[in-house]
Amino acid sequence: MKKKILITGRNGQVGSKVVQRAGDFGFHAFALNHTQLDITDADATMSAIGQIKPDIIINCAAYTDVDKAESDQNAAYQLNAAGPANLAKASSDDCVLLHISTDYVFDGNLNRPYREDDLTNPQTVYGMSKLQGEQQIISLHPRYIILRTAWVYSETHRNFLKTMLRVGREQGKVQVVKDQKGSPTHAADIAEVLIKMADLARREEISQEISGIYHYTGAGQTSWYEYACAIFDQLQQETGENIPVTSISTDEYPTPAKRPAWSVLDMGKLSDDLGIKPVPWEHRVRETTRNIIRKEHTS
Repeated sequence: MKKKILITGRNGQVGSKVVQRAGDFGFHAFALNHTQLDITDADATMSAIGQIKPDIIINCAAYTDVDKAESDQNAAYQLNAAGPANLAKASSDDCVLLHISTDYVFDGNLNRPYREDDLTNPQTVYGMSKLQGEQQIISLHPRYIILRTAWVYSETHRNFLKTMLRVGREQGKVQVVKDQKGSPTHAADIAEVLIKMADLARREEISQEISGIYHYTGAGQTSWYEYACAIFDQLQQETGENIPVTSISTDEYPTPAKRPAWSVLDMGKLSDDLGIKPVPWEHRVRETTRNIIRKEHTS
């Protein structure tokens, strides 16, 4: 019998990719969007899980607007903290709960890649709400996997890569922060890791060995400025368009939420435990930019 997997946030950047891959791994997928299941509603969550009786849950529902969260704190905490708590409470003890978290649980002041057991110290409402979601799952559910990631993008949805292409073409130039470091991560690669984890988790003999917190991002590190340069270099190769990119400091580009200066995550645990290797960030960014441009020319 196929294992049943419940995917929340099915229309999101990562959730939509998880839905695409679930069937390939032989899961019987129940993928729900916010209208079909609002995880902030405890009764609705209990009812949905009670009816589906999933063997595995992948929670892709999240409040991800980092700046808006500073003024919309209740909504951020409801979706990022209360929602995961509701899932944990409603799930049976033998159901594996996979949950996506973020580099924002750290303060960004370290001088080496963050490991899973490093001290958390979020500096934003978004980061605090996501950390609280982690803590709720850990305290309420015996079988969980938390996957922290960063700088998520894809060919669809609102993200840095697509924003750069739009703004650069509209304005003919861009200014991008150079003193923040991290690792761009394609949503499809995150989905692939989540599904592989789910596949391993359904095998009883090894499921307990992969529980806990893991980190996954694109391989390597870069700045937002260098990330943008890679995007526009690929754009020029594809179309001949030349968009100048100027580097600026964080102080020159104030935002409501403080961005971590250092968002690089250590992925040694993921590699050691599961043998999963990350994809080089620049390769995937260039590939994605190329795909977007070529789709424009064929649509």
